Amino acid sequence: MNANMIRTVLLLVIALLLAGCAALGGRSDRELEEHQTIQLIHYAQHITTMTAEQQRREFSASNLAYTKDKDAMNRMRLALLLATPGASVYDVARAASLLEPLAAPGDTANPLRALARLLYVQLIERAGEQKRAGQMREQIDAQKEVERGLRNQLEALKEIERSILQRGQESQPRRR
Repeated sequence: MNANMIRTVLLLVIALLLAGCAALGGRSDRELEEHQTIQLIHYAQHITTMTAEQQRREFSASNLAYTKDKDAMNRMRLALLLATPGASVYDVARAASLLEPLAAPGDTANPLRALARLLYVQLIERAGEQKRAGQMREQIDAQKEVERGLRNQLEALKEIERSILQRGQESQPRRR
């Protein structure tokens, strides 16, 4: 799955979650959480349009904000920035560690936690895929090394065969 497809699925799921939450009626806390979740979705979309330099500046600002106040919004903003594929500050492991406390089972009706769980699961899956891809690259490299060794052995055998044939021709009496 490419990054755009993941983003599209993520946005669709979030929209459905928010629509379901809105149907249940809301308290002021719930409305605030929904509004924050929507802001985070817009923020995630905005990150993808930033240049590498803008992303680095945003990372510095988000990291500073998170250092000062480790609330859910600052945690999510930093995690979204770090989890954006192709971002200059892409760091899946750190993004997952930021999301883990929010993604823990708990308040299932909280849209912010639902977004955190969704993103966390995707990051864990992506990390697993990257690990499997790395293992496959290692296997391919090992197979290439075996192939090189076999080619060298084949060339050595061909050289031995040429040498034997040449000796055989030299030892044959010449006809005049």
